[in-house]
Amino acid sequence: MVKSMTGFGKSEVTLPNRKITVEIRSLNSKQMDLSLRLPAIYRQSEYEIRNAVARALRRGKVDVFVSVESQAVETSAHINGQVLAAYASELREAAREAGFDTTGPGWDAAALQVLMRLPDAVSTDAESVSEEEHAALLRAVEEACGRLDAFRSQEGAILIADLLRRVELIEGYRHEVEPFEKARTETIRARILDNLEKLAAEVDRNRLEQEMIFYLEKLDITEEKVRLDNHCRYFREVAGSEEDAGRKLGFIAQEMGREINTMGSKANEANIQRIVVQMKDELEKIKEQVLNIL
Repeated sequence: MVKSMTGFGKSEVTLPNRKITVEIRSLNSKQMDLSLRLPAIYRQSEYEIRNAVARALRRGKVDVFVSVESQAVETSAHINGQVLAAYASELREAAREAGFDTTGPGWDAAALQVLMRLPDAVSTDAESVSEEEHAALLRAVEEACGRLDAFRSQEGAILIADLLRRVELIEGYRHEVEPFEKARTETIRARILDNLEKLAAEVDRNRLEQEMIFYLEKLDITEEKVRLDNHCRYFREVAGSEEDAGRKLGFIAQEMGREINTMGSKANEANIQRIVVQMKDELEKIKEQVLNIL
């Protein structure tokens, strides 16, 4: 199944003490371009997260956001009462020696602001990640990847339907060229003969016919039409049967463009050139859409 490279996936896991949220966004890119933002507490899991995302999504510009919310009533920060009391005693003594009034109504509030900023007044317990939490984090990442992949599949189906419709339009335009080909040949022949008559020069008719046949063969676009039909058919086969077909579809679209350009350069007829312009317009839209396909 053809998939888009654009998608979004989100997953949440709730543990007794924490809630983990994983969001993943992806855009088109030629290779895997992974950006990961996660809390410092989960930094040890970064390598496994990157591997899991790269394995699941394969290609694209991928942004992964991991956030954690504490569900516990207690916090990891604690006030060191003994340290704070010692600081307060020293601060009051130093203030008295310097001549400050330490008995006023605003002293305690002002002193507390200073004391709370001093080293070791507040201590924070080192947070640890249990095996259960680590497994829950990886599970959340895999679920978010799965939802993003489902999003990609859904959008890929829409993209491929649009691409196949445009390929069908190109095939239709190709068939519109045929009625103008015979008229084009007769017009070119008549123009050459008319110019020769104006020159009033003696011409070897047999040699003229040979040269004219050679010239008209150089303007023939039968080979280009056949190759364009083959490319359109191959485009449809790859789109319907292969996974990760984005690069291959891009190559086929380039070959289609080469044949269409050659038809335009050989056209020498206004109606054919108009049809070639219409084919080029549809092909440009195909090339733009193919860039979004995985």
